[in-house]
Amino acid sequence: MASPVVRVGVAAVIQDNKGNVILGVRKGSHGSGTWQFPGGHLEVGESWFACAERETLEETGLVVKAERFFAATNDVFEEGKHYITLFILCKRVDESAEPEVLEPHKCESWSWKSWSDVRGLTEGDEQKVFLPIVNLFKDHPDIESRVLV
Repeated sequence: MASPVVRVGVAAVIQDNKGNVILGVRKGSHGSGTWQFPGGHLEVGESWFACAERETLEETGLVVKAERFFAATNDVFEEGKHYITLFILCKRVDESAEPEVLEPHKCESWSWKSWSDVRGLTEGDEQKVFLPIVNLFKDHPDIESRVLV
């Protein structure tokens, strides 16, 4: 039997010009039913920025430009999965473009939320927010000041 491995996840944090971010509700995988940023697994040989841009396009149809890394979390899930999640700040190439659900088996919907809304979700019921986002706020309590436009 193979030993467990630590995987690398990349979360694309896409802000509009008001500082709101895109969140979706996970479906069909660990964390099903929780709010998440677009993102996924880092592929062998892929840069963090390329992963954020690729996953965003695949999941939402949005073309984004990855601008900077701003945080990482160490996420050990109850079901035994272990991820290091890299948070990459991204901007839409077309600021009027809106996200679409392109992988309905993986995501129920996409919505714009303010950072205070996201923080409120993590403080209200952590079961409603994907673990990397919960850990982002726990590990980086000043996160809003580090990412706002």
